Amino acid sequence: MRRIFILLSVVLIFSGCKEKNSFRVKGIVNVEKKSVIYIQRVDVDQAVPIDSAKISKGGNFSFKVKSTDPEFYQVGFTTDNFITILAKPGEKINLVFKGKYLFDNYSVTGSPESQKIKELDKTLSSTKRELDSLNSIYKKSSGEPGFEAKAPVLEAEYKRIVDNQRKYNIGFILKNISSLTSIKALYQRLNPDTYVLYDPRDLQYLKICADSLTRRYPNSKHVQALARDFEKEMNQMALNRIESMSKDMPKTELNPILTDISGRRIALSSLKGKYVLLSFWTIKSNDCIEENLLLKELYKQYNKKGFEIYQINVDENEADWKAAVKFDELPWISTREDNPADPKNAILFNVKSLPATYIFDREGTIVANNLHGRTLRIKLEQIFSK
Repeated sequence: MRRIFILLSVVLIFSGCKEKNSFRVKGIVNVEKKSVIYIQRVDVDQAVPIDSAKISKGGNFSFKVKSTDPEFYQVGFTTDNFITILAKPGEKINLVFKGKYLFDNYSVTGSPESQKIKELDKTLSSTKRELDSLNSIYKKSSGEPGFEAKAPVLEAEYKRIVDNQRKYNIGFILKNISSLTSIKALYQRLNPDTYVLYDPRDLQYLKICADSLTRRYPNSKHVQALARDFEKEMNQMALNRIESMSKDMPKTELNPILTDISGRRIALSSLKGKYVLLSFWTIKSNDCIEENLLLKELYKQYNKKGFEIYQINVDENEADWKAAVKFDELPWISTREDNPADPKNAILFNVKSLPATYIFDREGTIVANNLHGRTLRIKLEQIFSK
């Protein structure tokens, strides 16, 4: 009797392990002339086919999918006729489709996160229908008498609907800040060219989600992609600000005179007689951080041969900049724009991306720009091997 109990326990343990490494999907469809349904895993920006299942005469189908982490999946017939679920290992998900187009009328149980996805999609679908209806009315009325008076009313209603959808998504994100469903809310679109979260201020929600989800799901490719997107958007915002300001800047001498980490004003021109690498950077960019590691190696190699680095930071938070310089032990001249909100030196040097680099010869003339990695290393080898 004891042996039977032990064997039964072992079976149950292994059965439990298997359940934790997979999830099940069962469903019913009421669509004629469909014999097969598919499930695909969403890998950030592409759908990867996982499995297919035959649909029985009664409309039933089922999947068992191996999985160790929560993931987004698409269940459907084609790239235009599917629904999205967020499945976790161990879940037993039930789907019931009641219409020709799966996303129009379906129910999901056994997966709380998939239910949230359904509500997100349902709300957005309703908003899109309202906007399409308004667009039709607008186009139809454009040639009719009284359109000039009617147009502002229609435009105001359009804006109201868009704003309501944006508020809904923001509310959803804040309620589900530790859930991967918040990523879905961040990237929903009203049309191929317009995100629901269209306002530049909405970048704060990317930041909040990236920070929260990185702590909970550090290995998730969706979370890692979100963090990269936030960094890219912040970098682009800074560059857009620089570019817009550059149009109104008068031409002046390319000679930054900025305060270093110790509070001293240092002019780039004071370094004449040396080869100088001028570098613009931000602590928000991994590319900048990685380049600093290479620069430390090159600085150690060539500094005694007459090589200096004059680095200009464009971050608004002075304390964060100083902490980064000290933490990474950057040995060269580290300065910061006097007013990062108005980065005059970055504008003067026409900085288009970060990091940005310029090499000055011993006379103070620019001899190369925007060299990074291997090309920068080769250039310095050429200079100091003469």
